[in-house]
Amino acid sequence: MLARAVPKPRSLRRYAPSPDGQAAGCRRVHVAAGELRSAPAPATAARPFNQLPGNWKAGWLNLYRFWQEGGFHNIHNIMARKFQEFGPIYREKLGVYESVNIISPHDAATLFKSEGMLPERFSVPPWVAYRDFRNKPYGVLLKTGEAWRSDRLTLNKEVLSPQVMDSFVPLLSEVGEDFVQRARVQIKKSGRERWTADFTNELFRFALESVCHVLYGERLGLLQDFVDPEAQRFIDAVTLMFHTTSPMLYIPPALLRRLNAKTWRDHVQAWDAIFMQADKCIQNVYRDLRLHRKSTKEYTGILSSLLMQDKLPLDDIKASVTEMMAGGVDTTSMTLQWAMFELARSPSIQEQLRAEILAAKRDAEGDRVKMLKTIRLLKATIKETLRLHPVAVTLQRYTTQEVILQDYCIPPKTLVQVGLYAMGRDPKVFPRPEQFNPERWLAPGSKYFKGLGFGFGPRQCLGRRIAELEMQLFLVHMLENFKIETKRAVEVGTKFDLILIPDKPIHLTLRPLKSQA
Repeated sequence: MLARAVPKPRSLRRYAPSPDGQAAGCRRVHVAAGELRSAPAPATAARPFNQLPGNWKAGWLNLYRFWQEGGFHNIHNIMARKFQEFGPIYREKLGVYESVNIISPHDAATLFKSEGMLPERFSVPPWVAYRDFRNKPYGVLLKTGEAWRSDRLTLNKEVLSPQVMDSFVPLLSEVGEDFVQRARVQIKKSGRERWTADFTNELFRFALESVCHVLYGERLGLLQDFVDPEAQRFIDAVTLMFHTTSPMLYIPPALLRRLNAKTWRDHVQAWDAIFMQADKCIQNVYRDLRLHRKSTKEYTGILSSLLMQDKLPLDDIKASVTEMMAGGVDTTSMTLQWAMFELARSPSIQEQLRAEILAAKRDAEGDRVKMLKTIRLLKATIKETLRLHPVAVTLQRYTTQEVILQDYCIPPKTLVQVGLYAMGRDPKVFPRPEQFNPERWLAPGSKYFKGLGFGFGPRQCLGRRIAELEMQLFLVHMLENFKIETKRAVEVGTKFDLILIPDKPIHLTLRPLKSQA
């Protein structure tokens, strides 16, 4: 949806060109559809780093202008505009943070395929600052180096491997079925054979219930009319955590801490509540395991499995599971909201999906695990949703070696960002990008490094498979039981609040299918 020493975001150093105009020692990285090789570049091939286009010489002035443009909430549109202004690569400095930004899938392939065994991403400074302030351990999301790799390899087996994915399906499907029942109750209460609402909070509660069921093997009861006050505090805390993270990406958290700024105080309060809820869930699971109250024959969640294997220290398990819980709620619920919105505006795609689900269900004889393996259009629908409405504005890596991007030599330890939102809206990459068309992912032609919604390689989203299954099963349940509708003329924009969210409420209607009435 995670070495104690996490490096602070680095300022880029100016890379001195050699006398012939090429950055000394720079090697061209060639990327074909399935290979990577490195060879000396011709002397005149690569332009020096300090010739990159962009605004990178006045960081604080740039940050002031960025703030004037409403950049904290509009960074994705500003980035898309800058690609139009500067071309497919530009260099930028905002305050103390400097980056190189790229949009081409080929450049993304070059970047990610040269990242090495220990890739580094942007470390989210406010999250690191909170853990240092409270002396909390880092999870795998924030670790680096060999400590990250060791934890990640252990967690991959429990979270990403095909062997465990089937175990997630019953847990996630149970929550989806309960959401259907909640929807039916709300429809009956309305007296109008439909449920119309802004589903932001409903989907948030669904996503939190789902991820906790997979992580802890426990239900929090969030799909009831009455929500436990502690669970509601957690819901509010995650929202506040995301909201307060955004400004601290550009203003050093240490400065806000010294000033005792409200943003910093709210951020600490939010993480305190998140860790408190996570500790409570972890203690319950740990207690149940010690008392042997949970059967070892059935799958009881990721945390139980990690504790029983005893391959990671308890503090490391707590830190990583907490990060997965906090990061896997807003991200999944928001993608589902966008998917429902796009499907509500595309009745014909809804019908195609229902036909696919019905056929897959019949062929699998009701087995959800088998059915999920054949719903290609539904999986493409999620990909298309993430293209138009990516959770993250960018994907980032620090370069581990010199690489050539757009014929510029990029030195090691440079923060390079792939503009996901801008790429998804670029007609050179996606013809008719404004059109919601899931079949573009099933049509012939290269999709090479175009579908990066969950990242790439060893640093891809740890909760990717959970999120994919959660979204697939939710949409299956919704489409099996309801028509999803909205007002056709309504246009909804986006704003950045660490993740991309709607700029105004989205009101959707669930109407029971006649065969289900």
